[in-house]
Amino acid sequence: MGHQEEPPSICKPPSGHEQGEGSGEKASEPSTEEANWNGPTDPSRPVNWSRRKKWWNMGIISYLTFLTPLTSSIVAPAQGLVMKDFHSANRTLASFVVSIYLVGFAVGPLFLAPLSEIYGRLRVYQVGTLIFTTWNIASALAPNVGALLVFRLFAGISGSSPVTLGAGSVADIFARQERGVAMSIYGLGPLLGPVIGPIAGGYLSEAQGWRWVFWLLAIVSGVAVILVFLVLSESYEPVLLRQKANRIRHENRSQEVNVGQALKLDSRKVFIQAITRPTKLLFLTPNVALFSLYTGVVFGYLYLLFTTVTEVYETTYHFSQGATGPVYIGIGVGALIGISCFGALSDKIQNRLIAKNDGHAEPEFRLPPLIPGSFLIPIGLFWYGWSAQMRVHWIMPIIGLGWVGCGMITTLLPIQAYLVDAFGEYAASAIAANTVVRSIVGAFLPLAGPSMYAKLGLGWGNSLLGFVALGLLPVPVVFYFYGKRIRMNSRYQVSV
Repeated sequence: MGHQEEPPSICKPPSGHEQGEGSGEKASEPSTEEANWNGPTDPSRPVNWSRRKKWWNMGIISYLTFLTPLTSSIVAPAQGLVMKDFHSANRTLASFVVSIYLVGFAVGPLFLAPLSEIYGRLRVYQVGTLIFTTWNIASALAPNVGALLVFRLFAGISGSSPVTLGAGSVADIFARQERGVAMSIYGLGPLLGPVIGPIAGGYLSEAQGWRWVFWLLAIVSGVAVILVFLVLSESYEPVLLRQKANRIRHENRSQEVNVGQALKLDSRKVFIQAITRPTKLLFLTPNVALFSLYTGVVFGYLYLLFTTVTEVYETTYHFSQGATGPVYIGIGVGALIGISCFGALSDKIQNRLIAKNDGHAEPEFRLPPLIPGSFLIPIGLFWYGWSAQMRVHWIMPIIGLGWVGCGMITTLLPIQAYLVDAFGEYAASAIAANTVVRSIVGAFLPLAGPSMYAKLGLGWGNSLLGFVALGLLPVPVVFYFYGKRIRMNSRYQVSV
């Protein structure tokens, strides 16, 4: 497949650490040549791994990215049982049992992304998954609601590693022209996980009690621990090159050979640079700021629905707790339709636009599916809200949720693919900034849900959400047509 020209990076590497996208090359020094790749087709370079190895790694990362978001919502149908067990009737506190996990998702990326640049993605995946499993066991044994909230918070922090690093791993392993399909598979987890969670959690908590929800999570995350320690490979090129430099230095003990000095890191300096990078990108680059706001609203709506749909179907349609689980299938089916459309169209649209652009790739070529997809969320919210308000057949609100699920996928995936292509080597930092914003909104917006619906009702309450979503429609249009001009503006060239 022919080489496609990479767009210029929106970030400027700090002095002394200049690198090409995904190459891991440092500023030219005589001693670094031996610690570089053995040509562009070096099989030890992740982008040149065998297809089997690429997809084994992608499969494990996708499993993690499915599992940790699933943990956020699996307890949603059991909120009532949890509060009953702990003798509390506080509805806001019940919602916080679900959403505090997302506070952890907002905190984790701030230091997990920097740690991955020092120790590699693999070590962060391994330690994060092990600690995540430990906090799930602690949640199953929680003696009171306060302890459960603390355990859920720490589970969210440790569980944020695949969501923070996964898109960067895709960029490590797959060439630009292959990323559309890989991003589609990776992107299933953050949406399908929270959708499947309430389905499983509803039936399991009704049959075995809410504590078994966390025992199940401990079991499946234990499987993930085995996979990340035994099968998953390191994919971050700067770390791989440092490891190669260390091997050469140890093999050749001659004093004249100083292999790897240019690849040595001041860990403190790198950590400070990396921990401030997501903040710089969030506040100084319009594309990260506005797309983070956009995904924050989308995720906030998703978790608002997760924490309120159960009560809607129990009170309006008189469903049992277990029967409310399948209601979330509407979002899941919509998400599958969205993922099928995005996976089939993303790379095709990009390749066609590249051909029209004389073979030059631009990150904005990932955005066309986002423009029609942005209309689906408000359509779904209007449909869901008014059909539930008017108490029409119970299937109608589920169909509305299907529109929402499809719209969320066709919104989130193009944005993630765009950020990966726009920021290249620094994709993990851009995704970290995005994850922080969407997790904060996802954590706290659901807390306003009960009072909003009490005052406005399901019809006007969801209509309000739909009107806000409509107000964000210009964002993808502006960045599709003017995104390159904005990226190239010297005011937005951030030194990272």
